[in-house]
Amino acid sequence: MEIGFIGLGKMGLNMVQRLLQETHRVVVYDRSPEPIREAEQHGAVGTHSLEELVRQLKPPRAVWVMVPAGDPTEKTIGSLADLMELEDVIIDGGNSNFHHDVRRAAVLKGKGIHYLDVGTSGGIWGLKVGYCLMIGGEEKIYKRLEPIFKTLAPEQNYAYLGSHGAGHYVKMIHNGIEYGLMQAYAEGFELLQKSEYPLDLPKIANLWNHGSVVRSWLLELAASALEKDPKLEQVKGYVEDSGEGRWTIQEAIDKDVPLPVITLSLFARFRSRQEESFSEKMLAVLRSAFGGHTFQRKE
Repeated sequence: MEIGFIGLGKMGLNMVQRLLQETHRVVVYDRSPEPIREAEQHGAVGTHSLEELVRQLKPPRAVWVMVPAGDPTEKTIGSLADLMELEDVIIDGGNSNFHHDVRRAAVLKGKGIHYLDVGTSGGIWGLKVGYCLMIGGEEKIYKRLEPIFKTLAPEQNYAYLGSHGAGHYVKMIHNGIEYGLMQAYAEGFELLQKSEYPLDLPKIANLWNHGSVVRSWLLELAASALEKDPKLEQVKGYVEDSGEGRWTIQEAIDKDVPLPVITLSLFARFRSRQEESFSEKMLAVLRSAFGGHTFQRKE
């Protein structure tokens, strides 16, 4: 098949390479010239504007957008919509809010353009092992583009999940669960690290991945990281979030669904970004005020 691809970051460039391995014709664009040149070396057709990308594709076109969620995605899809024609398809493979998918699909439908939202999981390892694709939109458009999904995802690793927004909704919950799993592993390994026993953390991580009920790909990544740096001395404990954990929690609030683990895992990430929190200073002062307990003063 033929597909346009916008956004050649860490995941995007790998996805393009995987498509090229199956001899799809891939026309690419990125704001930076370096990844375009790299994609060309792998066999992609490089372009230097959205207009050129659209001209290089035969109608009905399909263009996959893989840029950061929010304003970059909004602007890219808006600009594409002005260039594309009836029966063309825009695919958002980033981490968009599912509410935005519903709105975009309605706007694009008015122009005769189709829209798919594809939640994409697999990270930087997707080139080698493939991606997990969660797909929402019109089922007939999903079927039209299924050869693309088959190439990007291993067998049984892609699925059509429902109307517009369904793909990113499922990906949102997926990421919320991911937050909780990561936090549980992080806390467990901290307790192991504080043990009076001289425990070998990489050995334990590898052990748990053989028959244990907590085995997982995340645990494989933990073992790999610990083997390289057992005490994580080269790592700063500062953790960002993509926004999907926040959306998951907001959806839980709207639907009265308790998510204590996922919620606390997001708050733990917030705490990681504070050198010294004001709330902890308040705790120290209040404990001193009512109980006469001393608190440490800055020099």
